[in-house]
Amino acid sequence: MIPCTVFAQQKAAPIPRVAVLWVDSGDDSTNLVALREGLRAQGYIEGATVHLDRASLVDRYERLTDAVERLIAKKIDVIVCYGATATLAARKATAVVPIVSVTGANPVTIGVAESLSRPGGNVTGITFLHPDLDAKRLEVLHAIRPAIRRVAVVLNPSSATESANIRRWETAAARLNFEVRPVEIRLESDIDRVISQLPQQNIDAIAVVAGTLFFAHRMQIVAAITSSGLPAVYGSAEYVEAGGLVSYGPNVADGFREAAVLVAKILRGAKPAVIPFEQATKFELAINVRTAKALGIVTPQSILLRADKVFD
Repeated sequence: MIPCTVFAQQKAAPIPRVAVLWVDSGDDSTNLVALREGLRAQGYIEGATVHLDRASLVDRYERLTDAVERLIAKKIDVIVCYGATATLAARKATAVVPIVSVTGANPVTIGVAESLSRPGGNVTGITFLHPDLDAKRLEVLHAIRPAIRRVAVVLNPSSATESANIRRWETAAARLNFEVRPVEIRLESDIDRVISQLPQQNIDAIAVVAGTLFFAHRMQIVAAITSSGLPAVYGSAEYVEAGGLVSYGPNVADGFREAAVLVAKILRGAKPAVIPFEQATKFELAINVRTAKALGIVTPQSILLRADKVFD
């Protein structure tokens, strides 16, 4: 018989701690819900077999660095990042703690992986990388309203990747004989003011860069653009579901469900250095026909036939 003292000395394995790091509005749980669903499918239940630390969700890019430094002190097992800026902040803070990134940037280009197939460090994840995404978004705008010539590209200059990618927008616009005008929004409090000024600046349409600040505050940015009366294209269907006109891009929620699979692999002992980055292969076209009607736009049949999601 094994003495009871032996059992008393045995300790239950600690529950792994997974932290999330990105810009969040405070009331938006879309990404967290998808991450929880993905973890649950892998056998990890929040509060029972995994702990999700949400204290590092912040309201602006500038606070990501402090947030991740607080995480490191907590001895987190895995950090899940959304967006290139959050990923870079996490990687700068630690080369040891495993990081799972969900991002539209190229992990090799931004310097967090040696290659997509063999990252070689402590970062792996899901990338929505596609060289023609911005061009396709402008093409959709052109199909919906061919008379468009001047497009305001709304971006956050606090993100190095968003600012750098403006050249991609300019190249894509040139092929359609568009003129691109960068419009900067750094904070949630700037959204209404900046968007309200665009109709007086000889702007024909708006393209919202797929940044995490805008995703977090998509209800507000869609409402502001709707009030402006300008047609707009967005980075994912969540904006269109919120009332935006049209979007072309990845399914962000699916990206987080896939990220949960990688988190589970790491918790079971796999090293990020040898876990390949997964690239999104499906990109969705979404259209809100009610918004189109409100803007006096007759949605082309070609768009309706191509659309993966139609909101009305």
